[in-house]
Amino acid sequence: MSEVRAIVGRAERVVIKLGTAVLMRDEGGIALSRFYNFVEGIAKLMAAGKEVLLVTSGAVGLGVRTLKLPSKPRDLPLKQACAAVGQGRLMSLYSDAFEKMDIVTAQVLLTEEDFSNRKRYLNLRSTISALLAQRVLPIINENDTVSTAELEVLKEVGVKVNFGDNDKLSALVASKMDADVLLILTDVDGLYTADPRLPEAKLISLVENFTPEIDKLGEEAPKPAGKGKLPEKPGRGGIKTKIEAARVATQSGCAALIAGGKVERVIERLFNGEELGTLFLPGKGLSGKQRWIAFATTVKASLVVNEGACQALRAGKASLLPAGVISVKGDFERGDVISIEDESGKEIARGIVNYASHEARKVVGHSSDALDAISGRNYDALITRDNLALL
Repeated sequence: MSEVRAIVGRAERVVIKLGTAVLMRDEGGIALSRFYNFVEGIAKLMAAGKEVLLVTSGAVGLGVRTLKLPSKPRDLPLKQACAAVGQGRLMSLYSDAFEKMDIVTAQVLLTEEDFSNRKRYLNLRSTISALLAQRVLPIINENDTVSTAELEVLKEVGVKVNFGDNDKLSALVASKMDADVLLILTDVDGLYTADPRLPEAKLISLVENFTPEIDKLGEEAPKPAGKGKLPEKPGRGGIKTKIEAARVATQSGCAALIAGGKVERVIERLFNGEELGTLFLPGKGLSGKQRWIAFATTVKASLVVNEGACQALRAGKASLLPAGVISVKGDFERGDVISIEDESGKEIARGIVNYASHEARKVVGHSSDALDAISGRNYDALITRDNLALL
């Protein structure tokens, strides 16, 4: 086992995400041989003393098949109906399979609010910790029956919603539960230099740091010369959401792996140190509160700051003062988590704001003395440094 890949083998707490593309057959229904291969791999990890959390897709696909629909519906209420039908069947499959391995499972359905509301998030963390202490396998899915969140850019402020597909959900779970490794199993063998359906694409075995070149690999690949449209893939997430998930995990001090779920005994082989897939090395990691601020909240507003404020924030020792703010985007209340952007629109940090948006608009560009005009002034800064998380 190489020293780098030994990071995976040494992991004590693991989050595994199984995507629709590896769980389902092309013609619909669960790919049973792969499904039981995953079950056996997870059972071996737990027998070796590791704590495992499973994030799974597949409920909508199973619902489509059960309701005998010709294809996955585009209509949101019908999609949610499919999820309601399919989720019970999906959990029944997992429960029966793991029971044969003498493993108890627990269903955990989550929505965005379970992460964005700090009290609910802390309750969730306590519950999952209790399950792991009892050697129970939490099986986690987004609650598609009630959740309508999607991973998209909010056009009015250009800030991304943090939730809405199971790639990002798995990263949030890994971050919030202090996992050592996040393993995302998909229908490609890892991160490639180009779309893996193109002949010139080469597998990237190791990503030590996120660079602009890595980020660009999430964009749509060019078509092969003389070829038509590349075939569509099942599932909601593509390689872009997997790269974003790996970024969240590594910034939380967790290693991330993207690997091929159709590879025989892939879980066992990865944790034995075999160099399959793409390994993203963990970063320094954020504190628990910083993780919640950075990743677990839907952000719908932002403050745009000047270069001086950017440098001060990146130095890690400064609060965000009114003088460093250029403009306010969107509306927010005191105590909301908002984004902090540089003048080019790049998000550099997030923080818990001390003043509402209508108050912030009165003082942007002025010294902290301008805050005296605000009723109920309590802070000299719009965001104090202990409530900031650098991205």
